[in-house]
Amino acid sequence: MSICESVLEHIEAICKRENATKVKKVILEIGCFAGVENDALHFCFDAISNGTTAEGATLEIMDQCGSATCFECSENFETNDRLSLCPKCGSGRIMVNGGDALRIKNLEVV
Repeated sequence: MSICESVLEHIEAICKRENATKVKKVILEIGCFAGVENDALHFCFDAISNGTTAEGATLEIMDQCGSATCFECSENFETNDRLSLCPKCGSGRIMVNGGDALRIKNLEVV
């Protein structure tokens, strides 16, 4: 719920800044390691957007892969698993360094 509230605060601020009166569509990018349950986010967004500029807006979620770097060979690679092996050398000594973000990618407003 708090994630939705934060997203909605940002949407409201953008609408105010851009003099938009209605949000038709919200597109979020969410990394695979962000710890966000998409179904719960949809449910909460519908519930808390009532009475706001985003009421009735469509919420689209774009899932983003994570990224990691291998400590052994310095290979950078995409992964959706924190326990991945390096695709170049097979090492399990990796550091996940991307995929935990949640951001507003696009707003369709009137």
